Amino acid sequence: MPTAAPATADAWQPRPFRVSASRRETHDTVTIELESLDRHGLPFAPGQFTMVGPLGVGDVPISISGHPGRPQQLTHTIRDVGGVTTALCQASEGDVLAVRGPFGVGWRVPDGTGGDIVIVAGGVGLAPLRSAVIEVIAARQKYRRVSVLYGARTASDVLFAADLAAWASEDVQVAVTVDRASEAWTGRVGLVTELVSWATFDPARTLALVCGPEVMMRYVAGELTARGVPPERIRLSLERNMRCGVGLCGHCQLREYLICIDGPVLSLDAVRPLLGVREL
Repeated sequence: MPTAAPATADAWQPRPFRVSASRRETHDTVTIELESLDRHGLPFAPGQFTMVGPLGVGDVPISISGHPGRPQQLTHTIRDVGGVTTALCQASEGDVLAVRGPFGVGWRVPDGTGGDIVIVAGGVGLAPLRSAVIEVIAARQKYRRVSVLYGARTASDVLFAADLAAWASEDVQVAVTVDRASEAWTGRVGLVTELVSWATFDPARTLALVCGPEVMMRYVAGELTARGVPPERIRLSLERNMRCGVGLCGHCQLREYLICIDGPVLSLDAVRPLLGVREL
């Protein structure tokens, strides 16, 4: 299991970014677009994260959800769950935020393998996967099959609805399901794990990327391995456990791993024993 290279001095240095746009995705989730004020972009790999927050308020680790080919424009999709994230969700166009990074190990999608890519997301877990989907679609001809399987609690909790429709037009298998359907919902109803058996892929030639609540990832990983996908080719993002983002606080320690340094993306064979431990 490869580990991240040590963060550079530039990555540790806070840099000013201005909010250029903000849009509400769901009742508790907002996407903000940031532009660099120092004329230097922030190159990143899909799956990496930054430490971002309003000046004088603090910062939190947030995965980058934007286009990896556009380092001048930084995108974060943020769920309102606490003091700093509330301030970020309330940020207005023109506000200046402090950004450090990028940090961590990303999805590491191989280029030109000719194999299949299966991307499985639950809830806000689609945000850390969005940049990987963008990267894969940009090189769509290099992969045989690409599937995006997404589950949300309700139709009103679905993220990136326009993106999901656009991806389906790019020769991508896209399936969306909700746990609870309203009268207006005409799509699938059920758990996202059920979509794994629906998707078409060759297990021996598949790379699977998974992000969502831990219990969801555990069962999705079980479905993927039951279909024959090797554990070393199933990658999970454990970003929800991070706090300081730079390996100092120990909050994200998972056995021998520090998630913010060795992850947030780790392979199933590295963390499989720990996924069997029921969350409290």
